[in-house]
Amino acid sequence: MKQPEFKGAKIFGLLAGPILFFLIILLAPENVLTPQAWNVIAAAVWMVVWWITEAAPIPVTALLPIILFSITGVFTIDEATAQYANKIIFLFMGGFMLGLAMERHNLHKRIALNLIKRTGTNPNGIILGFMLTTAFISMWISNTATTVMMLPIALSITGLLNVGDTTDKGKQKFALALMLGIAYAANIGGTATIVGTPPNVAWVGFMNTMVNVEVSFAEYLKVGIPVAGIMLGITYLMLTRVLFPSKVKNLSESTQVIDDQLTELGSMSKAEKYVATIAICTALAWILRTNLNDWFNTKLLSDALIAMIGAVAMFVVPINLRKNKFVLEWEYTQKLPWGILLLFGGGLTLAKAMEKTNIVQVVGEVISQQNISELWLILFLCTFMLFMTELMSNVALTVIFIPVVLGISISMDVNPMYLSLPVTLAASYAFMMPIATPPNAIVFSSGMIKMKDMIRAGFFLNIIAIMVLALLSKTLIPWIY
Repeated sequence: MKQPEFKGAKIFGLLAGPILFFLIILLAPENVLTPQAWNVIAAAVWMVVWWITEAAPIPVTALLPIILFSITGVFTIDEATAQYANKIIFLFMGGFMLGLAMERHNLHKRIALNLIKRTGTNPNGIILGFMLTTAFISMWISNTATTVMMLPIALSITGLLNVGDTTDKGKQKFALALMLGIAYAANIGGTATIVGTPPNVAWVGFMNTMVNVEVSFAEYLKVGIPVAGIMLGITYLMLTRVLFPSKVKNLSESTQVIDDQLTELGSMSKAEKYVATIAICTALAWILRTNLNDWFNTKLLSDALIAMIGAVAMFVVPINLRKNKFVLEWEYTQKLPWGILLLFGGGLTLAKAMEKTNIVQVVGEVISQQNISELWLILFLCTFMLFMTELMSNVALTVIFIPVVLGISISMDVNPMYLSLPVTLAASYAFMMPIATPPNAIVFSSGMIKMKDMIRAGFFLNIIAIMVLALLSKTLIPWIY
């Protein structure tokens, strides 16, 4: 999550949010929208102000719909709280718990080291290895945790070059490309699966609740994997061939660094084997869910149910029954980002209110009457989402903006997938600013990246991402869906 640059922003936001809420309710013209619709807009403005300024913690702001919609009569208290228990939230919770178990027993680090080891000692090969590994792990656990894990390994490699004590431009470019590659790969990798990043989960929830379309884990992979692969390849080539090409020779010592860390991990423990088995079975069940339901002539299995089965298994599969040790202990769930789950609930509730009061439909009709071509609209929406998320939480922006995009799709009689999926992916492709995503901030803290270098690289990649997503909306998504 992003922090405001000035403390005064928090104080301003704390007051501005409720003041704007009451002003909108008191001054709103009734000939444009219904009073209930203005109540929803007023609540949305309050939430946006607090999210942008972080006047209150972002998850706390996500609880406002329960209070505001109940008081203004938009929903009953039962209706206002219902979306906080949406099945999509439990899908993400289960995915988080699987990731926690991998972190708890260092399975993610073992996977990372073994993958990096296979890329050789060529500098560009090392960068590619780090990027592929980071992206793969970010598909299953948070991009923040992945980056935190990968950074020390990368610093060990750059330490071999004494990057901080040299004026060698080639070595500095190698270190810069490596650090940015890790951050960007973490962002990109998360878009490959539903559980990889919060905006994806929010989008699946909106598709289900607003247009009654259920996107399965396997169906999402058909788009997520190719797009992530394309973006990862382009990013690698831009960093190593165009923006920061280096002439560093082979780093034979890097193999020793990886071997030392693998030796420190030791042989694979029983707990790691159990975590790997449960994680693989869960992933296979997600991918083969439709087939499994067909084989057993049932509709029982859902992605959320599979996630919960995998999560519960982590707590009940014993490592040592005599010592009462299991794969995952409940105390470890303190690391689970519970606030994100509340944020999903608040976003889904807000979207439901916008739908109930016809706000989404009105906005969609207004835009559809502007005679804008579908391609230009996609370019505009992706550009808006991508550059806005450079400045504010991509999750908060997603839960506000995607319902509007879905409303536009419905009014223009366009398949909701064509507009909403590229715009959702754009929320994770913010490469310019350290505050844009946690991975960007983490690698920036290494001291090896100058602001101008990140902005320069990020700007070009942002533009490329917009073009790729626009192309995606006209080719791959229509072909698959």
